[in-house]
Amino acid sequence: MKVIMLAAGVGVRLENLDTKPPPKILLRFGGKSLLQYHIEILRRLGINELVLGVGYHHQDIEQEIAALGAEDFVRTVFNKDFQEGSIITLWTLRDELCCENQVLLMDADVLYCEELLKRLVNSRHKNCLLIDRNFEPGDEPVKVCVRDDEIVEFRKWLSADFDFCGESVGFFKLSAEVARKVILQTQLYLRLGRRNEPYEETIRDVLLTSPRGTFAFEDITGMPWTEIDFAADVERANNEVLPRILMVQDNRCAETTTKRNMGESETL
Repeated sequence: MKVIMLAAGVGVRLENLDTKPPPKILLRFGGKSLLQYHIEILRRLGINELVLGVGYHHQDIEQEIAALGAEDFVRTVFNKDFQEGSIITLWTLRDELCCENQVLLMDADVLYCEELLKRLVNSRHKNCLLIDRNFEPGDEPVKVCVRDDEIVEFRKWLSADFDFCGESVGFFKLSAEVARKVILQTQLYLRLGRRNEPYEETIRDVLLTSPRGTFAFEDITGMPWTEIDFAADVERANNEVLPRILMVQDNRCAETTTKRNMGESETL
C-alpha cells in the first residue's frame, strides 16, 4: 500500500513577527521531525512507499529525507502553486492517487500514535476515515457526523441531523475506484475556478453521493494525536500528546517483552 501525504502548505498560522516557520512536517518533537515519525510508523506498518506533495521550502524537506536516509522510501511531487488551496496539491498528486490500487491519503501536520494509524490500515473497510468523539467544538475541526452508523456530513460546519459526531484526523483509506472519483471531483472544482477550496470538500462530495455503505469510519477516541495548526498546538504536542504517545509505546514494548519471556519459559 502507498501513502500519499499533503505537505505543501505554508503554515501561516504558525508565523510570528520575527521568523518564518519551517514546513510543518519538519517541526520537531522529542528530537524528531514529524517526517521522521511518519516514516518510522509507516515502515513498521508495512507501507511500501510515501509520496509527499511539497511546495513551501521543499528543498528543506528533501534535505531531511536525505538526512534520514529515506530516499528509497520517500518521493516528492512539487506543487508550484502551493500558496493556493490544498485542493491544488491534491490535483498535483492526481497520478499518484489514480494508481489502480488502494491508497492512504494523509495530512502531514499530525502527531499521532502508531496504534491510531494501524486501526485505519487494518480496517476491514475499503473506504474509511478516522474520527475522534472527544474534541473541542468550534469552527476549526473538520467534523464527521454519523446517523444510523452512516456518515451523513463531513465538514467544518454542521448541516445535518446526527446521532453523534467526531473530529476527522485527516487520514483516509481509499479504494482505487473512490480515489479516482475524488480526482475527477477535484478536476471539476478547478474547472469552476474553486482553487482555494480545502481538499476535504472533494472527498465530502464523493462520500455523500456514493451508495450507502461505501464509506465507513473507525473510532479512535482516547488515542493520543493532534493536528498542528497554531503555536498552541505545538505546545500541546510537546507537553501533552508526545508524552502520551511515548507511554503507549513503552506499555506496548513491556507487553511484548512479557509475552516473549512467557514463551521462552514455556519452551524451557
